[in-house]
Amino acid sequence: MKKDIHIPEVTDIEVAIVYEFNEIYKTDDWNVYIINNKNTDLEMMVVVSQGFSETKTTSLLRKKLNKLPANSFAKIEFIQPDLFRLNNRFQVTFFEGNTLYEKTFIFKENTIKEAALRMIPELKKRGILAH
Repeated sequence: MKKDIHIPEVTDIEVAIVYEFNEIYKTDDWNVYIINNKNTDLEMMVVVSQGFSETKTTSLLRKKLNKLPANSFAKIEFIQPDLFRLNNRFQVTFFEGNTLYEKTFIFKENTIKEAALRMIPELKKRGILAH
C-alpha cells in the first residue's frame, strides 16, 4: 500500500550556481556546484539537469559522482547565461548508506543574475542557492 512506502527527506544537500573567474580562459563563468553538508559520504550520486519553460525544453545533461565526501562540494557543470531565461531543474539522486534519496532543486526563470549573488560559506564564493 502507498501508506507503507517511506520516502526519506533530503536534508543538508544544496545546489548552487556560482559566478567565478576561470583562470584557464580568463573569463567570468557561471558554474553549478553540489554541496554535501552531511557528516557522511554520499555514493553513486547522479545529477540530471534540464532547462524548461512553457515553450522550450533543453536536452538532459547527466553527471555521475562515485563519491561525494562528507562536508564537501563538487563542480557539476558550466551553465550558459542564455539558460537563465528558463527554469533550471537539477534532480539529485544518491545513496547514503543503504538508503536511496532523491530531491529536485529548481532555479526559477530570471532569478540567476549578478544582483542576486551572495556569499556561500561552504564554497567561499559568491553564488545563488536553489529553492
